[in-house]
Amino acid sequence: MSHALKQVFNKDKTFRPKRKFEPGTQRFELHKKAQASLNAGLDLKVAVQLPPGEEQNDWVAVHVVDFFNRINLIYGTISDYCTEQSCPVMSGGPKYEYRWQDEHKYRKPTALSAPQYMNLLMDWIEVQINNEDIFPTNVGTPFPKNFLPVVKKILSRLFRVFVHVYIHHFDRITQMGSEAHVNTCYKHFYYFVKEFNLIDTKELEPLVSVWVGSAT
Repeated sequence: MSHALKQVFNKDKTFRPKRKFEPGTQRFELHKKAQASLNAGLDLKVAVQLPPGEEQNDWVAVHVVDFFNRINLIYGTISDYCTEQSCPVMSGGPKYEYRWQDEHKYRKPTALSAPQYMNLLMDWIEVQINNEDIFPTNVGTPFPKNFLPVVKKILSRLFRVFVHVYIHHFDRITQMGSEAHVNTCYKHFYYFVKEFNLIDTKELEPLVSVWVGSAT
C-alpha cells in the first residue's frame, strides 16, 4: 500500500468511528460478499448488483454503512484544510450551496460553514444507522416503511461531501496521491445509487462536469 493510501486509511484521520458489522450475522456475510466483489476487481457496475437470493434492503443497508465509513475516511484526510476560514459556506463551487435542516436546532434550511455542516451530517447519519428501528440488525426483523426514504436522504447528503471535496479540496487529494482511490470510491457510490435509483439524477449534476473520468 502506498504512503498516500496509508494516509487515507490512517485510523487517526477517520472523521468518525467506523460502524462495524457483527461477525456471524447475515449483514456481516453480505458485507464480506460485497468486499470480495470489489477485491476481485469486478466491473463496479456488476459489483453493485443485488446477489441472487439476497434481500434488496439488506444489500442497501450494508452499502449505506460502508459508504458512510469510506466517505468519513476521505473527508478525514482533508478535514484539517476544511476550516471556518477556508470554507465559510458548505458549497460545491459558486453554483451549489447546501443548507442544513433537521428536526431539532435547525428546523429551517440554514447556511453553515462546511465543517459545521459535516459535523452535523455525520452525527445525524450515525444516529440513523445505529437506530434499530430503521436499520434492524436481527435476522427476520422487517425493515420499516420509512427505510428507503431515510436511505435516500442519507445518500443524497453523503453525495454533498463528494461534491465539496472534489470542487474545493481535490488539490489536497492529488497532493497525497489518493485521487485514484477517491475516484474509485465515488464511482462505486455513483453506480450503486443509479442501480437502485436512490438519488435523483438532478441532484447528481454538480459532479457531471467536474469529476475526472466518466461514471456514466
